[in-house]
Amino acid sequence: MDGNVKTRAYDIEMLHDVDKEFEAEFYHYSKTLSYAKGASPFSVDDFLKHFYIVIEGRVKTYQINLDNAKEQTIFVYKRGDMFDVISLLDEKPHEVVYEVLEDCRLLQLPIEKVRYWIENNSTFKELFFPYLAAKMRHVETLASELSLYDVKERLMHLLLENINPHSTFKYKLLQNLSNSEISKLLGTVRHVVERAIKQLKQEKIIQTERKNIKVINLQKLLEKTDKMLPK
Repeated sequence: MDGNVKTRAYDIEMLHDVDKEFEAEFYHYSKTLSYAKGASPFSVDDFLKHFYIVIEGRVKTYQINLDNAKEQTIFVYKRGDMFDVISLLDEKPHEVVYEVLEDCRLLQLPIEKVRYWIENNSTFKELFFPYLAAKMRHVETLASELSLYDVKERLMHLLLENINPHSTFKYKLLQNLSNSEISKLLGTVRHVVERAIKQLKQEKIIQTERKNIKVINLQKLLEKTDKMLPK
């Protein structure tokens, strides 16, 4: 299930332009892990020892209310994404749940080595801190949208971000994602999302095919959300 990768069997895009000395050190301390769809492979204590980067596939992290079983998805990690940043920074357990959404491979690194790089390696700092800032912006946006917009509006914003290549955590997020998973991203339940999807189809803004939603009238979507995609 896992293997030490002294000989690299994968490619991490964020390392394409780094100096070769750091690249060699990075891969020296890395190990690959593979997990199947549906797995919940991580314990809270695991993130006190290891840090992960997604090589391929998708993994979600979420909170759950045990009284009513309602879930709120916080992130869906894709290729190049890193976790768990919170435990990395404060050295404390982070009470969230992880689930593999599709078969994935992850890069595992010793967390103490990653902390050392944050403090002492300028190359890693240049990779890590912009990513951390993007995560903070994502959480801020999530909190704002849950408070300020209804489900249909949140879905339209999510659709825009899904086709926006400048969106760090939402670009191409909705591909092959069920309505149930979309509802957890939006902080609601499936039938409410399905009603919003039906309305957008009736307005000829989107069309659906299996688990994919396709925007067929981007201009109308932009007008309804009063947003413009970054150039």
